[in-house]
Amino acid sequence: MKNKNTYKSPIAAMLWSLALPGFGQLYNGDFLLGIILMVWEVILNLQSHLNLGIMYTFKGDFEKVDQLLNFEWGLFYPSVFSFSLWQAYNRAKAINHRHQYNKELKRVYLTGFFIGLVTGMNMGINWHEGFLSTISPIFETPVFSGIVYGLTCAFVGHLLELGFKRFRRSD
Repeated sequence: MKNKNTYKSPIAAMLWSLALPGFGQLYNGDFLLGIILMVWEVILNLQSHLNLGIMYTFKGDFEKVDQLLNFEWGLFYPSVFSFSLWQAYNRAKAINHRHQYNKELKRVYLTGFFIGLVTGMNMGINWHEGFLSTISPIFETPVFSGIVYGLTCAFVGHLLELGFKRFRRSD
């Protein structure tokens, strides 16, 4: 049996969860949570028709994407996706900290980034016919507008978190 105190790369855990929510948890040894997240992701993906939406987006059939996607189910996807990334990253950090210092890690990392990612992706799904669609028709689809808004808000959330931490340290 493998030693449970081996190093876990936080970046690898996050990238596994990027591939499929739940894979990062399996990498970290959180099997129950990993399976729950994978099942939930598959359910959300099937109910929202996300993969078909991505396919039609790449084909350039943007009207078909709007007709096809089930936004009620699609709005849950960013939360599951971002939670999986955040949890896998922080769990790997905690495993390494416990292995190195023999005590639990009390702080979490990249919380602002992932809160911004969820917020931005949901904004992109809801506002896909807004400002970005005037720039290019590709942004009329919730897939690309969700990615653009998500990454933008994730960056802003990360900057806000860094600013808040610096402000707290200066007190």
